[in-house]
Amino acid sequence: MKITMGAVLLSMMFSGLNAQSLKSPDGKFEMNFQLNNGVPFYNLKYNGATVVEDSKLGLRLFKDTSVQFSSEITKTEDAKFDLNNDFVKTSEKRDSKNEIWQPVLGEKKNYISHYNELAVTLNQSSTDRSIVVKFRLFNDGLGFRYEFPQQKNLNYFVIKEEDTEFDFPTDMKAWWMVADYDSQEYKYQETNVSEIPARWDKAFDSNASQKLIKNAVQSPLMLKKVGKEPLYINIAEAAVLDYAASHLEVDAQNFKFKTHLTADRQGAKGYIQTPSVTPWRTIIVSPKAEDLMDSKMLFNLNEPTKYTDTSYIKPTKYMGVWWEMIIGKAQWAYSTADNVHLGVTDFSKLTPNGKHAANNKRVKEYIDFAAANGFDGLLIEGWNIGWEDWFGHSKEYVFDFMTPYPDFDIKMLNEYAYSKGLKLIMHHETSGSATNYERWADQAFQLMNKYGYTSVKTGYVGDIIPRGEHHYSQWMINHYYRIVEKANDYKIMVNSHESVRPGGESRTYPNYISAEAARGTEYEAFAGNNPDHQTILPFTRWMGGSMDYTPGIFQTKLDYYFPGDKRFVKTTLAKQLALYVTMYMPLQMAADLPENYAKHIDAFQFIKDVAADWDDTKILSAEPGDYVVTARKAKGTENWFVGGITDENKRDYTVDFSFLDKNKKYEAIIYEDGKDADYINNPQSYNIYKKQITSKSKINFKMARSGGFAVSIKPVK
Repeated sequence: MKITMGAVLLSMMFSGLNAQSLKSPDGKFEMNFQLNNGVPFYNLKYNGATVVEDSKLGLRLFKDTSVQFSSEITKTEDAKFDLNNDFVKTSEKRDSKNEIWQPVLGEKKNYISHYNELAVTLNQSSTDRSIVVKFRLFNDGLGFRYEFPQQKNLNYFVIKEEDTEFDFPTDMKAWWMVADYDSQEYKYQETNVSEIPARWDKAFDSNASQKLIKNAVQSPLMLKKVGKEPLYINIAEAAVLDYAASHLEVDAQNFKFKTHLTADRQGAKGYIQTPSVTPWRTIIVSPKAEDLMDSKMLFNLNEPTKYTDTSYIKPTKYMGVWWEMIIGKAQWAYSTADNVHLGVTDFSKLTPNGKHAANNKRVKEYIDFAAANGFDGLLIEGWNIGWEDWFGHSKEYVFDFMTPYPDFDIKMLNEYAYSKGLKLIMHHETSGSATNYERWADQAFQLMNKYGYTSVKTGYVGDIIPRGEHHYSQWMINHYYRIVEKANDYKIMVNSHESVRPGGESRTYPNYISAEAARGTEYEAFAGNNPDHQTILPFTRWMGGSMDYTPGIFQTKLDYYFPGDKRFVKTTLAKQLALYVTMYMPLQMAADLPENYAKHIDAFQFIKDVAADWDDTKILSAEPGDYVVTARKAKGTENWFVGGITDENKRDYTVDFSFLDKNKKYEAIIYEDGKDADYINNPQSYNIYKKQITSKSKINFKMARSGGFAVSIKPVK
């Protein structure tokens, strides 16, 4: 435990008459705010015990809005421009709210937002500038942000850094990944906070675009106080709009984290015009991992949507011409050329490479299979010209999002898909060239409207253009939402890849149906995902919104395609089924090849049956890095689905079905690991059987190493 004289003195000061205290609606949480010699601090307690020690608040600013390169601008004399000291409290305002709202798509039909609020107005005496620090205390934790009213001495400013702190009293277990301005596609590490620096240099591999932040980690960050009275803590951010995404610098010796915003080329981290607000900093706390994972605080801290029509936003189950390119069986590019010029190159005269996957014959095969099995959509990557030299050349005019390759008949294929009740899903890879995408977006969406596409997968592989911006800098955050808003104008849903992680913004922008923003299934064909990866993501990446994880790989050994290839998907087939329940995905992909599903059509039935939108979700049991068991009730039905997954360890778990209606009988179809299943030695061993159950039933499951189980439940009529 860390105890300092300064902490003791500050704690005494917090108990004084000048402290502002706020309690959660259920009284279990208490937040205290205090100025100490003009410097703002807060702390947080749960059931009387300190969760967050006295932690500083504030921002550092540049002296004016004309920013030079970062090497020229760090000057101690500029500190007088900061918004982190010399404050006096001028007023406070309290409020509370208890509301129920319905997400357009969600894990539950109703989300409850119940909080008490304290807004403290601070005036900086030396500059006569005022800011507001607003706190909202829920029954599951704390959210707070800075607000900047428009005023004479604070109209425009540039942020050098936000110095919000999260200071913890003890060392804790942490599930973390290295911080990066451009990627979240790293393996999670499990260490104590004190051990993060020692592990940090070994915790990352190369990426298509990479700007690492030494000894910093990404949020959401999952922590656990281990002991007789365990406590689970999650640090994240919500409503990241017109602001840079943040990371967390680690003070391992003092168990402290500090906000680190994504910079642009000049070292600036935010260009602000008042009135303005920052994202919410969030601290979710629970003695139960299941309750923390179930928190909807990040969504509750976002504003309701201003969209007048959300009828086009629908859960979507899809297949894709994708996995065969990821594993190297086919290609995105059409020709053997390595230097093409859009508008100049005649692609019909180029030599085909013979491996282009998005061709009429292959796409029709996918359409036939997806339509015959009740899917809503088919994603087709590599349909448009430009893939020959799309990556690694800092090429701005890289795609036009309009022109198909010679072997892709966009009109014919759309008509063919529609004749079978299937919609095609557009793919817009930008190669990081956001400026080019914004120039083409209207025409590209008009083309989608012409052919009846209702959803688009965007991609941002590689370094960002405008050059010097990063994937999570303020300019790019604004770009993502410019595209989302424009897509809404054309009634199009967006699924973004290599974009910023979500922080509950789908409440405001419900057509932003999903994102990648973490290491997904594709990495199983690259550097691999650890068996515990899928048990950590629900506590981190999923806290603020859906991920397009692209599960459903049945042929897990890649030596099936390439003899001697040692790559493999590190799960059993049954675990792949369970992911459709443990991971919330309203845009839900069956990622494997049709011919692999045809060989296991009995197991494929679960993917066909499982819902993508829900009336209720219950986290039955969970422990980050170990296991997750989830039950969900399909939207508008009495059907339930249960999924359970484990890490590299075998595990027994007994499902108690007491969540079912006590007056009904149900038929359960169970999909489980076979007795000899093993993710390395026998991943395709599974067992399927039917059983009649009631709310009093209990079933024991034996999960193999990196295995799982899935259950489909329907009332008996």
